[in-house]
Amino acid sequence: MKSAITELLGIEYPIFQGGMAWIAESTLAAAVSNAGGLGIIAGGSAPIDYLREQIRRCKSLTDKPFGVNIMLMSPNAEELAQLVIDEKVPVVTTGAGNPGKFMAAWKEAGVKVIPVIPSVGLAVRMQRAGADAVIAEGTESGGHIGENTTMCLVPQVVDAVDIPVIAAGGIADGRGVAASFMLGAQGVQVGTRFLAAEECQIHPTYKELVVKAKDTDSIVTGRYTGHPCRNVRTKFTKKLASGERDGSLTPDEFEQLTLGSLRKAVQDGNLEEGSFLCGAIAGMITEVKPAKEIIEEMFAQADKLLGK
Repeated sequence: MKSAITELLGIEYPIFQGGMAWIAESTLAAAVSNAGGLGIIAGGSAPIDYLREQIRRCKSLTDKPFGVNIMLMSPNAEELAQLVIDEKVPVVTTGAGNPGKFMAAWKEAGVKVIPVIPSVGLAVRMQRAGADAVIAEGTESGGHIGENTTMCLVPQVVDAVDIPVIAAGGIADGRGVAASFMLGAQGVQVGTRFLAAEECQIHPTYKELVVKAKDTDSIVTGRYTGHPCRNVRTKFTKKLASGERDGSLTPDEFEQLTLGSLRKAVQDGNLEEGSFLCGAIAGMITEVKPAKEIIEEMFAQADKLLGK
């Protein structure tokens, strides 16, 4: 399936693997890139030496384009921004802020810059700053979220900018891909579906939660902290939600409880203290498959639907 995004990035399928913190590392990113999509390594607040190692390992596993996601509120964002230039990473996606101050250096180095945006206003600002495309992410996605839904956000962003728009949030099969294209998107970003990829290195408990999740098993916590986050419903997240609702947890206590909770989920499968970030679409995911099979299956279905 060709689009403005496949042409821009030199990839076979217009699909990005989400830059999920603690999750999206070189093994998964390379598998997605080798399958024809755009694999993405999560920068997060990772130490520079670790991220450099992950980038170089990805290069050893694939000769296809891949990207790095930079969370702009990370304390080492400036170092990460320079690292992608030094390591000649072809694509950068950004989240949690405005990448404007890094844009000129990235563009000069030939890096394609594609920010994640939750609103039309930010999409317009990103286009003005020189972004090559934007990822319009709806509230259905896992992890930190905005409030607008994918169905509402994507067409409004498409109407407001001239650069390609990638739809994200609640996409797990070819129907979601086809719907995104009908809304005017030129590609999709998928996170939760790749949690159940064979190459995804998360703890088996995490994968099991995703595969067994029902449609009602995602929960948003932390709205009162200003950083709402979508998780799999567990005893821990129900405790957080209850504390938020009845006031028994202050925002500071909430932040303290959740500090390091994603790492505890990803590495340890800790159900008592871990935040298992996951999108609302997890109820559709019922089995673990190789990344290549996931992508080919999604686009075969989308192609058939769009052909009608």
